[in-house]
Amino acid sequence: MKVPFVSLVPLNREIKEKFLAAVEKIVDKGDFILGSEVKNFETAYASYSGTRYCVGVNSGLDALKIALKAAGIKAGDEVIVPANTFIATWLAVSETGATPVPVDAEKISGNINVALIDAAITKNTKAIIPVHLYGLPCNMDEVMQLSAKYNLQVIEDNAQAQGATYKGKPTGSIGHINATSFYPSKNLGAAGDGGAITTNSADLWKRTQLFRNYGSEEKYIHLSTGYNSRLDTLQAAFLNCKLSLLNHHNEYRIQSAHIYNELLKPLSELQLPQCNADRKHIYHLYTIRTNHRDNLREHLAAHGIETGIHYPLPPHLQKAYAHLGWKKGAFPVTEEISATTLSLPMYYGLHQHEIEYVCKHIKSFFG
Repeated sequence: MKVPFVSLVPLNREIKEKFLAAVEKIVDKGDFILGSEVKNFETAYASYSGTRYCVGVNSGLDALKIALKAAGIKAGDEVIVPANTFIATWLAVSETGATPVPVDAEKISGNINVALIDAAITKNTKAIIPVHLYGLPCNMDEVMQLSAKYNLQVIEDNAQAQGATYKGKPTGSIGHINATSFYPSKNLGAAGDGGAITTNSADLWKRTQLFRNYGSEEKYIHLSTGYNSRLDTLQAAFLNCKLSLLNHHNEYRIQSAHIYNELLKPLSELQLPQCNADRKHIYHLYTIRTNHRDNLREHLAAHGIETGIHYPLPPHLQKAYAHLGWKKGAFPVTEEISATTLSLPMYYGLHQHEIEYVCKHIKSFFG
């Protein structure tokens, strides 16, 4: 049997006819840049996210970058970031000219350890970017308390958690301005790159609209510098077709995770995902940890099972950030997670018998 790490086929098959009909309308109208589908999606996604405003942009990285710029982050500032995250979180900070200041991860969740943030704050700190890693919300109460204490902007990186909730609040609605990605494999994925910014602030909303479109509200009139970073109308149409199904698709992932948990919990050699009762984990990724990660991955591959590693080398050890001077051992929990985490197949359409097959071969590996 072959079990892919991710497959977009089952989900795309469900919306194919609806999307093709939307494409036909767009082609007939020639409505390709900031067309009506973009506005429709922004309104719908803001409502889904529990925010007043949404601005569609062309990638998750640009969403973070523009959110930081709208929040006033500039050269010489410092921004608190998780040590354990995809490098895009750091890159967005660097793009503003600011410096990413990493904080180590919680051992259980893998999210930023909020207890360590206070010690990392200096007079130059202007913002915190909590990342809801793998679809599991961060401890946002303490993040927002630190924000109020030190007058810091909070920019949620919600790229892996569309539909997750923290104490009943949607992730992407708690920070001052928040960013997400619609990379195709996300829980809400486009047919290419795409991203969005959510906020309850009319001022931040207006700034992000300017920055995504050359700093312009009116053609050839530019109120600020800006970018060419608009959510494509065709991508917005694709996302509009999928958004109403997102809760259903997330529940499917949750049920798949429950099956994994039940089948794998007898294995003491594994650490399985854990989630507090006040947080809804939507399992963008289903990750396990084991000191035998690489050998287990080879074993599964030999039986046709694809897996992923998120992430094999943390940002602080990447050549791109060598100039910051962080050495191995600086963030031990993050480094342990990077050496032991294995992501198992997880997607809408993954069948129970496929999960059982994966778990059977994990169990056979451990004897």
